[in-house]
Amino acid sequence: MQTHFGGYARQLREQCRQANRRYSVRQTARRIGVEPAYLSKIERGEMPPPPEQTIRRLAAELGEDVDLFLAVAGQISSDIRDIIIQRPLLFTELIRGLSDLADHDLVALVENVRNGK
Repeated sequence: MQTHFGGYARQLREQCRQANRRYSVRQTARRIGVEPAYLSKIERGEMPPPPEQTIRRLAAELGEDVDLFLAVAGQISSDIRDIIIQRPLLFTELIRGLSDLADHDLVALVENVRNGK
């Protein structure tokens, strides 16, 4: 994986382009509502990651998970931010406490939450 958002976005777009030529910078940019030069500069790391809504459109266009794409951009989804802001002390303590869990324990916890346990 690339170390910056733009490189990662370009890598995904180029993978899509290998399967379908409609994923050129110009065509992709038009479909997500930005100028081709802007998308090109983002991909080259000359511009910081775009705003959340643009990242969401690009993620959908490239078939990437939105939350992962936002994380690579150093952002979190606005709905997650709103949830944290409602109870900041509880959620920050929870997140910090979970940061030391092994991945398999964290996966089990997430599955329990999804299943309402």
